[in-house]
Amino acid sequence: MAITYEPISTQTLGTAAASVTFSSISQNFTDLHLVTQMQTTGSLQRIDLRFNSDSGSNYSVTRIYGSGSATSSDRFTGASGIDIAYVATSGWCIANHSIMNYANTTTYKSIVGRWNSEGNSGYTTGLVGLWRSTAAITSIALIPFGVNFASGSTFTLYGIKAA
Repeated sequence: MAITYEPISTQTLGTAAASVTFSSISQNFTDLHLVTQMQTTGSLQRIDLRFNSDSGSNYSVTRIYGSGSATSSDRFTGASGIDIAYVATSGWCIANHSIMNYANTTTYKSIVGRWNSEGNSGYTTGLVGLWRSTAAITSIALIPFGVNFASGSTFTLYGIKAA
């Protein structure tokens, strides 16, 4: 079975922005893959991902992370979004996240990803998240808390087709 990644949309910020949204996402793929290169305009802040403008307590995330000299893990349930990264002004954060079965209307939606941030003591993080909704995902919003995404940040959403 051949797997094909097809770019759906790329957004490169020419100016700072309070959020980035991919809307009217085609339902013609098996899965989605989100690739980001982000920086913020303020101190270290988390980046939340929300589906279909849902800001209710319908998300959970489990993370493991390490810096080469220290490791840790945490878990959050009943959250208003999946915190997919921590980003600062002092370095770029590169993140890759896969969203499985996004168009399925009978199952909750899962996301698995990893990110590393130069501005967060060089931490690398792996995560798995869950959106407790059976709705097909038609929009994805990325929201930094208390700051903006910096100019030059790039966000690309791919559709994955299993042929």
